[in-house]
Parts: sequence; structure tokens; C-alpha cells
Amino acid sequence: MGSIILRLDRVMADRKISLNELSEMVGVSNVNLSKMKNGKISAIRFSTLEAICEALNCQPGDLLEYTPDE
Repeated sequence: MGSIILRLDRVMADRKISLNELSEMVGVSNVNLSKMKNGKISAIRFSTLEAICEALNCQPGDLLEYTPDE
């Protein structure tokens, strides 16, 4: 089975937004956003994903990437 890779760090860099700024905009703690940014989570709530997409003006597909096993 493949895996899902979070690209939050890339989208944040493209938008030139810091973890602290995104945390304030989304209402999610820096610790939790840092875990997302570093791919250390196994689940994400749709409400959190929606808030991040709204704050970063992006689509869920910009944040998530599927890589199949080879």
C-alpha cells in the first residue's frame, strides 16, 4: 500500500507564511501544526483541513500527495 505525504511545509513556504501566523489564522496550536508540517500525524479532521485550505487559499490536493509503493 502507498502512503500519503503532507506538503504543508511547501505550501507555507510558497505563501511566505510562518507557523505562528497559520496557527493564529486556523485556530490550531503550533505544536499540532508543526506535527502536520513534519508529517508526524496519522489523521486530520476535515474541519482542520478546510481551515488550512481557506487560510492558505489552496486545495486539499495542494497539501496531500499520494505515493504508491514501488
